[in-house]
Amino acid sequence: MSGQRVAVVTGADRGIGKCIAEQLHRRGDIVVAACLFDGAGLADGLHIVPDIDVTDGDAVDRLFKYINDRAMTIGWLVNNAGVLGLDELGSIDYGDMRRQFEINTIGPLRVTETLLPLLADDAKVSITTSRVGSLGDNTSGGMYAYRLSKAAANMVGLNLHHDLSKRGIAVLMNHPGMVATDLTKDFPGDFDYIQPEQAAEGIIRNMDALTLETSGRFQHSNGEYLPW
Repeated sequence: MSGQRVAVVTGADRGIGKCIAEQLHRRGDIVVAACLFDGAGLADGLHIVPDIDVTDGDAVDRLFKYINDRAMTIGWLVNNAGVLGLDELGSIDYGDMRRQFEINTIGPLRVTETLLPLLADDAKVSITTSRVGSLGDNTSGGMYAYRLSKAAANMVGLNLHHDLSKRGIAVLMNHPGMVATDLTKDFPGDFDYIQPEQAAEGIIRNMDALTLETSGRFQHSNGEYLPW
């Protein structure tokens, strides 16, 4: 596949996604910023595609059309769109659980499958997941919807690794760390939060270093590999 090589970032409106898109742009990459809203406030020079809800097949098809119509080839696909909802046993909102699965789990699969024909044969795919989706690292319980959706997102990424590595495409599940964003403002507990810019730097560093030999793993933005 030939064409202008680009990095596609979903959930690029704000937080970690915005920082990833802008940091890639600043270093000279051509970036397609897929935004849930209108992308207001993003740096000039990005290809902003508004109204991309990863739960909506028609919206994801529009993202495909935007990229395809411009003869672009995807070098990086950063599945960053996500949502965090808090719950506990005895007060689980199953409707919200379904919503989190639609966004956090099915969303990256839908986007990756739709854009697959546009991926270069040496492309890299990232899924922004979370350490709370690790079975081996779960020592506290709670957060049922978010934990389940992120554990399932890890399985999506591992499956994609097995299927896409045959084409030379590497896949990585990235945990950004405890990041101070709108998503985590109500998160219980006392943590040493990092800023979205720092998380983005770590994810980009992980993706730069990603190879087929390290594909299919679960990695912290600080470089540490995490247990499933």
